[in-house]
Amino acid sequence: MNRAISRFQPNRRQTLSLFGVTAASVGAGLFPAWAQEDNVLSEELVLRDPGIPVAGNGSGDVSVVEFFDYQCPYCRKVEPELRQVVHDDGKVRLVWKDWPILGPMSVVASRLAVASRYQNKFEQAHDALIAINSKLTEAKIRDALSGGGLDVDRLDRDLKEKATEIDATLARNNDQATAFEFRGTPSFIVGKFRVPGVLTIPQFTRAIADARKAAAAKKA
Repeated sequence: MNRAISRFQPNRRQTLSLFGVTAASVGAGLFPAWAQEDNVLSEELVLRDPGIPVAGNGSGDVSVVEFFDYQCPYCRKVEPELRQVVHDDGKVRLVWKDWPILGPMSVVASRLAVASRYQNKFEQAHDALIAINSKLTEAKIRDALSGGGLDVDRLDRDLKEKATEIDATLARNNDQATAFEFRGTPSFIVGKFRVPGVLTIPQFTRAIADARKAAAAKKA
């Protein structure tokens, strides 16, 4: 594992209790039970982490959580499909969880993206960074953020003043991805189904429908 991201690795053994049930459409494993010794997998932290603003419909009935890296070409590839599904559905909460596993520049990009929430411009920062279709450098990252309407000087101040909070958010993201046994980016939680890998629009749509059915069945 790259040294630059080692501080985001979990410092305890993760224990999961996984169910042998799948979502017919995409082979998604059911969510682990909402339980951990430090609540890293609590429903609140996975779906409603206070350090991560929500895109899409904040009051939606289904959450789609994406674990991604700004240097991941597959994350860039799936982005338009994901956004289209969220837009067309209208009732999906979209939660982006930075999981910088592809090197030092991934960490730089993720820390700046998380810092952007203090300007209330998290979505703008995400859009600017995910659109960079080449290997990241710090200059490219900063130019993209500036072009996306972010105050880069403010970002630098927030990185310094809010470092503990920013790094804690990234640590939680990493702990969750590790606990879910995700192997790379992008990986998703759709409702309470784990869905590793890239999905097409029909697969996203079906996974969301399956999540709604599962939620309705639980209430019945």
